[in-house]
Amino acid sequence: MAMAKWMRLRENSLFLLPSIVLTLALGIYPLIWVLRYMFYDYPGYGSELFVGLDNFRRLARDTQFWESVRNTFVFAGGKLLLTIPLSLLLAVILNGKLRGRNFLRAIYFMPTVISTAVISVVFYIIFNSYNGMVNQLLLKYHLIGEPIDWLGPKHAMLTVILVAVWGAIGNYMLLFLAGLQSIPQDLYESASIDGANARQRFWHITVPMLGPVMQMIIMLAIIASLKGYESIMVMTEGGPIGKTEVMYLYLYKLLFPVSTGSPVDQQIGYGSAVGFATAVIVGAITALYYWFSRRMNKVF
Repeated sequence: MAMAKWMRLRENSLFLLPSIVLTLALGIYPLIWVLRYMFYDYPGYGSELFVGLDNFRRLARDTQFWESVRNTFVFAGGKLLLTIPLSLLLAVILNGKLRGRNFLRAIYFMPTVISTAVISVVFYIIFNSYNGMVNQLLLKYHLIGEPIDWLGPKHAMLTVILVAVWGAIGNYMLLFLAGLQSIPQDLYESASIDGANARQRFWHITVPMLGPVMQMIIMLAIIASLKGYESIMVMTEGGPIGKTEVMYLYLYKLLFPVSTGSPVDQQIGYGSAVGFATAVIVGAITALYYWFSRRMNKVF
Protein backbone atom coordinates (compact mmCIF):
# COMPACT_ATOMS: atom_id res chain seq x y z
CA MET A 1 0.00 0.00 0.00
CA ALA A 2 2.80 2.41 0.91
CA MET A 3 4.64 1.50 -2.31
CA ALA A 4 1.51 2.24 -4.37
CA LYS A 5 1.16 5.66 -2.73
CA TRP A 6 4.83 6.40 -3.41
CA MET A 7 4.47 5.41 -7.07
CA ARG A 8 1.37 7.58 -7.45
CA LEU A 9 3.18 10.54 -5.80
CA ARG A 10 6.16 10.10 -8.11
CA GLU A 11 3.95 9.96 -11.20
CA ASN A 12 2.03 13.07 -10.14
CA SER A 13 5.30 14.89 -9.44
CA LEU A 14 6.63 14.02 -12.90
CA PHE A 15 3.46 15.38 -14.50
CA LEU A 16 3.75 18.60 -12.50
CA LEU A 17 7.51 19.00 -13.03
CA PRO A 18 7.30 20.88 -16.40
CA SER A 19 4.79 23.37 -14.97
CA ILE A 20 6.90 23.88 -11.85
CA VAL A 21 10.07 24.45 -13.88
CA LEU A 22 8.35 26.93 -16.21
CA THR A 23 6.78 28.78 -13.27
CA LEU A 24 10.14 29.07 -11.52
CA ALA A 25 11.99 30.10 -14.70
CA LEU A 26 9.41 32.48 -16.20
CA GLY A 27 7.54 33.67 -13.10
CA ILE A 28 9.44 33.45 -9.83
CA TYR A 29 12.98 34.17 -11.09
CA PRO A 30 12.01 37.34 -13.06
CA LEU A 31 10.05 38.55 -10.03
CA ILE A 32 13.08 38.10 -7.77
CA TRP A 33 15.22 39.83 -10.41
CA VAL A 34 12.89 42.85 -10.49
CA LEU A 35 12.64 43.03 -6.69
CA ARG A 36 16.44 43.11 -6.49
CA TYR A 37 17.16 45.61 -9.24
CA MET A 38 14.63 48.20 -8.12
CA PHE A 39 17.13 49.09 -5.38
CA TYR A 40 19.99 49.52 -7.87
CA ASP A 41 21.08 51.99 -10.51
CA TYR A 42 21.72 49.63 -13.40
CA PRO A 43 21.73 50.74 -17.06
CA GLY A 44 21.62 47.20 -18.42
CA TYR A 45 25.39 46.84 -18.81
CA GLY A 46 28.48 47.43 -16.71
CA SER A 47 28.48 47.69 -12.94
CA GLU A 48 25.55 47.91 -10.55
CA LEU A 49 25.26 50.67 -7.97
CA PHE A 50 23.14 50.14 -4.89
CA VAL A 51 20.97 53.24 -4.35
CA GLY A 52 18.47 52.03 -1.76
CA LEU A 53 15.15 53.85 -2.05
CA ASP A 54 16.38 56.51 -4.50
CA ASN A 55 14.44 54.94 -7.37
CA PHE A 56 11.21 55.23 -5.39
CA ARG A 57 11.99 58.84 -4.42
CA ARG A 58 12.50 59.59 -8.09
CA LEU A 59 9.26 57.78 -8.89
CA ALA A 60 7.33 59.94 -6.43
CA ARG A 61 8.57 63.08 -8.26
CA ASP A 62 8.24 61.65 -11.79
CA THR A 63 5.44 63.72 -13.33
CA GLN A 64 5.67 61.75 -16.58
CA PHE A 65 4.87 58.50 -14.75
CA TRP A 66 1.91 59.98 -12.89
CA GLU A 67 0.64 61.46 -16.15
CA SER A 68 0.83 57.96 -17.62
CA VAL A 69 -1.21 56.68 -14.65
CA ARG A 70 -3.89 59.27 -15.39
CA ASN A 71 -3.86 58.36 -19.09
CA THR A 72 -4.17 54.68 -18.17
CA PHE A 73 -7.33 55.31 -16.16
CA VAL A 74 -8.82 57.42 -18.96
CA PHE A 75 -7.98 54.76 -21.54
CA ALA A 76 -9.21 51.86 -19.39
CA GLY A 77 -12.39 53.67 -18.33
CA GLY A 78 -13.30 54.63 -21.90
CA LYS A 79 -12.58 51.14 -23.18
CA LEU A 80 -14.66 49.47 -20.45
CA LEU A 81 -17.63 51.81 -20.85
CA LEU A 82 -17.83 50.97 -24.55
CA THR A 83 -16.67 47.36 -24.69
CA ILE A 84 -18.86 45.72 -22.04
CA PRO A 85 -22.27 47.08 -23.19
CA LEU A 86 -21.48 46.56 -26.88
CA SER A 87 -20.23 43.02 -26.27
CA LEU A 88 -23.39 42.18 -24.33
CA LEU A 89 -25.61 43.73 -27.01
CA LEU A 90 -23.88 41.77 -29.78
CA ALA A 91 -24.09 38.56 -27.76
CA VAL A 92 -27.84 39.01 -27.20
CA ILE A 93 -28.44 39.72 -30.91
CA LEU A 94 -26.29 36.83 -32.14
CA ASN A 95 -27.81 34.46 -29.60
CA GLY A 96 -31.20 34.85 -31.24
CA LYS A 97 -32.56 33.16 -34.33
CA LEU A 98 -30.66 35.29 -36.81
CA ARG A 99 -29.78 34.13 -40.31
CA GLY A 100 -26.03 33.76 -40.72
CA ARG A 101 -25.37 34.21 -37.01
CA ASN A 102 -22.43 31.75 -36.99
CA PHE A 103 -20.76 33.72 -39.79
CA LEU A 104 -21.34 36.98 -37.93
CA ARG A 105 -19.93 35.50 -34.72
CA ALA A 106 -16.77 34.53 -36.59
CA ILE A 107 -16.49 38.01 -38.12
CA TYR A 108 -16.81 39.80 -34.78
CA PHE A 109 -14.41 37.37 -33.09
CA MET A 110 -11.77 37.62 -35.84
CA PRO A 111 -10.00 40.75 -34.45
CA THR A 112 -9.14 38.74 -31.34
CA VAL A 113 -6.93 36.34 -33.30
CA ILE A 114 -5.28 38.99 -35.51
CA SER A 115 -1.96 40.47 -34.42
CA THR A 116 -2.38 43.69 -32.45
CA ALA A 117 0.50 45.24 -34.38
CA VAL A 118 -1.19 44.50 -37.71
CA ILE A 119 -4.52 45.91 -36.50
CA SER A 120 -2.80 49.06 -35.23
CA VAL A 121 -0.96 49.67 -38.52
CA VAL A 122 -4.22 49.29 -40.46
CA PHE A 123 -6.05 51.73 -38.20
CA TYR A 124 -3.10 54.13 -38.32
CA ILE A 125 -3.64 54.28 -42.08
CA ILE A 126 -7.44 54.54 -41.74
CA PHE A 127 -7.21 57.44 -39.27
CA ASN A 128 -4.45 59.24 -41.16
CA SER A 129 -5.10 62.97 -41.06
CA TYR A 130 -4.37 63.64 -44.74
CA ASN A 131 -5.57 60.67 -46.79
CA GLY A 132 -7.17 58.38 -44.24
CA MET A 133 -10.43 56.63 -45.05
CA VAL A 134 -12.32 58.14 -42.10
CA ASN A 135 -11.60 61.73 -43.13
CA GLN A 136 -12.31 61.00 -46.78
CA LEU A 137 -15.75 59.58 -45.96
CA LEU A 138 -16.62 62.43 -43.62
CA LEU A 139 -15.55 64.99 -46.21
CA LYS A 140 -17.40 63.20 -48.99
CA TYR A 141 -20.71 63.36 -47.12
CA HIS A 142 -20.02 66.93 -45.92
CA LEU A 143 -20.04 65.94 -42.24
CA ILE A 144 -16.84 67.93 -41.64
CA GLY A 145 -15.38 70.98 -43.33
CA GLU A 146 -11.72 70.04 -43.03
CA PRO A 147 -9.73 66.91 -42.16
CA ILE A 148 -9.63 65.99 -38.47
CA ASP A 149 -6.26 65.21 -36.89
CA TRP A 150 -7.38 61.94 -35.32
CA LEU A 151 -3.91 61.21 -33.93
CA GLY A 152 -3.31 64.77 -32.72
CA PRO A 153 -3.39 66.02 -29.12
CA LYS A 154 -7.15 66.58 -29.11
CA HIS A 155 -8.42 63.27 -30.51
CA ALA A 156 -5.58 60.76 -30.07
CA MET A 157 -6.93 59.20 -26.86
CA LEU A 158 -10.40 58.77 -28.35
CA THR A 159 -8.88 57.13 -31.43
CA VAL A 160 -6.80 54.57 -29.53
CA ILE A 161 -9.82 53.77 -27.32
CA LEU A 162 -11.97 53.06 -30.38
CA VAL A 163 -9.27 50.80 -31.83
CA ALA A 164 -8.95 48.95 -28.51
CA VAL A 165 -12.72 48.46 -28.33
CA TRP A 166 -12.80 47.07 -31.88
CA GLY A 167 -10.06 44.59 -30.98
CA ALA A 168 -11.60 43.41 -27.70
CA ILE A 169 -15.32 43.33 -28.35
CA GLY A 170 -15.34 39.89 -30.01
CA ASN A 171 -13.59 38.16 -27.13
CA TYR A 172 -16.06 39.36 -24.50
CA MET A 173 -18.98 38.77 -26.88
CA LEU A 174 -17.99 35.10 -26.99
CA LEU A 175 -17.90 34.89 -23.19
CA PHE A 176 -21.31 36.54 -22.94
CA LEU A 177 -22.64 34.09 -25.54
CA ALA A 178 -21.47 31.18 -23.40
CA GLY A 179 -23.29 32.70 -20.42
CA LEU A 180 -26.47 33.31 -22.41
CA GLN A 181 -26.58 29.75 -23.69
CA SER A 182 -26.37 28.43 -20.12
CA ILE A 183 -29.60 30.20 -19.10
CA PRO A 184 -32.55 27.73 -19.08
CA GLN A 185 -35.06 28.56 -21.80
CA ASP A 186 -37.90 27.56 -19.45
CA LEU A 187 -37.44 30.86 -17.65
CA TYR A 188 -38.07 32.85 -20.82
CA GLU A 189 -41.06 30.71 -21.75
CA SER A 190 -42.61 31.13 -18.31
CA ALA A 191 -42.05 34.89 -18.41
CA SER A 192 -43.64 35.10 -21.88
CA ILE A 193 -46.70 33.22 -20.65
CA ASP A 194 -46.97 35.69 -17.77
CA GLY A 195 -46.98 38.55 -20.29
CA ALA A 196 -43.39 39.82 -19.99
CA ASN A 197 -42.11 41.58 -23.10
CA ALA A 198 -38.56 41.35 -24.53
CA ARG A 199 -37.26 44.30 -22.50
CA GLN A 200 -38.65 42.92 -19.25
CA ARG A 201 -37.23 39.46 -19.97
CA PHE A 202 -33.82 40.99 -20.61
CA TRP A 203 -33.67 43.06 -17.39
CA HIS A 204 -35.33 40.57 -15.06
CA ILE A 205 -33.96 37.27 -16.41
CA THR A 206 -30.97 37.75 -18.68
CA VAL A 207 -29.04 40.34 -16.66
CA PRO A 208 -29.47 38.64 -13.23
CA MET A 209 -28.62 35.20 -14.65
CA LEU A 210 -25.51 36.64 -16.32
CA GLY A 211 -24.31 38.08 -13.00
CA PRO A 212 -21.46 35.58 -12.28
CA VAL A 213 -20.29 35.60 -15.90
CA MET A 214 -20.44 39.39 -16.05
CA GLN A 215 -18.32 39.70 -12.90
CA MET A 216 -15.63 37.52 -14.46
CA ILE A 217 -15.77 39.41 -17.77
CA ILE A 218 -15.51 42.81 -16.08
CA MET A 219 -12.51 41.66 -14.03
CA LEU A 220 -10.75 40.33 -17.14
CA ALA A 221 -11.59 43.54 -19.00
CA ILE A 222 -10.24 45.73 -16.17
CA ILE A 223 -6.93 43.86 -16.08
CA ALA A 224 -6.58 43.85 -19.88
CA SER A 225 -7.44 47.56 -20.13
CA LEU A 226 -4.97 48.62 -17.45
CA LYS A 227 -2.21 46.52 -19.02
CA GLY A 228 -2.91 47.38 -22.66
CA TYR A 229 -0.28 49.37 -24.54
CA GLU A 230 0.60 47.53 -27.78
CA SER A 231 -1.80 49.36 -30.12
CA ILE A 232 -0.87 52.71 -28.55
CA MET A 233 2.83 52.01 -29.07
CA VAL A 234 2.26 51.30 -32.77
CA MET A 235 -0.20 54.13 -33.48
CA THR A 236 1.10 57.04 -31.41
CA GLU A 237 4.17 55.85 -29.43
CA GLY A 238 2.55 57.56 -26.44
CA GLY A 239 2.27 60.91 -28.18
CA PRO A 240 1.55 63.49 -29.12
CA ILE A 241 3.26 65.23 -26.17
CA GLY A 242 2.48 62.26 -23.93
CA LYS A 243 -1.31 62.44 -24.37
CA THR A 244 -1.65 58.68 -24.88
CA GLU A 245 1.30 57.36 -22.90
CA VAL A 246 0.04 54.71 -20.48
CA MET A 247 1.85 52.99 -17.61
CA TYR A 248 3.04 49.89 -19.41
CA LEU A 249 4.21 51.87 -22.43
CA TYR A 250 6.22 54.17 -20.15
CA LEU A 251 7.71 51.09 -18.48
CA TYR A 252 8.52 49.52 -21.85
CA LYS A 253 10.36 52.67 -22.96
CA LEU A 254 12.52 52.57 -19.83
CA LEU A 255 13.47 48.93 -20.32
CA PHE A 256 13.72 48.84 -24.13
CA PRO A 257 14.41 52.40 -25.31
CA VAL A 258 16.16 51.36 -28.54
CA SER A 259 13.14 49.45 -29.89
CA THR A 260 10.83 52.42 -29.30
CA GLY A 261 13.20 55.16 -30.44
CA SER A 262 13.14 56.73 -26.97
CA PRO A 263 15.91 59.32 -26.43
CA VAL A 264 16.60 58.15 -22.86
CA ASP A 265 19.12 55.44 -21.97
CA GLN A 266 18.10 52.01 -20.78
CA GLN A 267 17.22 52.15 -17.08
CA ILE A 268 16.83 48.67 -15.66
CA GLY A 269 16.92 49.77 -12.01
CA TYR A 270 14.42 52.60 -12.27
CA GLY A 271 12.33 50.56 -14.70
CA SER A 272 12.09 47.77 -12.11
CA ALA A 273 10.77 50.28 -9.55
CA VAL A 274 8.24 51.58 -12.08
CA GLY A 275 7.22 48.00 -12.91
CA PHE A 276 6.68 47.21 -9.24
CA ALA A 277 4.58 50.36 -8.74
CA THR A 278 2.58 49.58 -11.87
CA ALA A 279 1.88 46.03 -10.70
CA VAL A 280 0.75 47.37 -7.30
CA ILE A 281 -1.66 49.83 -8.96
CA VAL A 282 -3.17 47.17 -11.25
CA GLY A 283 -3.41 44.69 -8.36
CA ALA A 284 -5.05 47.27 -6.08
CA ILE A 285 -7.70 48.17 -8.70
CA THR A 286 -8.41 44.49 -9.35
CA ALA A 287 -8.65 43.72 -5.62
CA LEU A 288 -10.94 46.72 -5.09
CA TYR A 289 -13.27 45.51 -7.84
CA TYR A 290 -13.22 41.96 -6.42
CA TRP A 291 -14.10 43.26 -2.96
CA PHE A 292 -16.88 45.45 -4.37
CA SER A 293 -18.37 42.63 -6.46
CA ARG A 294 -18.42 40.30 -3.45
CA ARG A 295 -20.17 42.98 -1.39
CA MET A 296 -22.77 43.35 -4.15
CA ASN A 297 -23.34 39.59 -4.13
CA LYS A 298 -24.11 39.72 -0.42
CA VAL A 299 -26.46 42.66 -0.84
CA PHE A 300 -28.41 41.15 -3.73
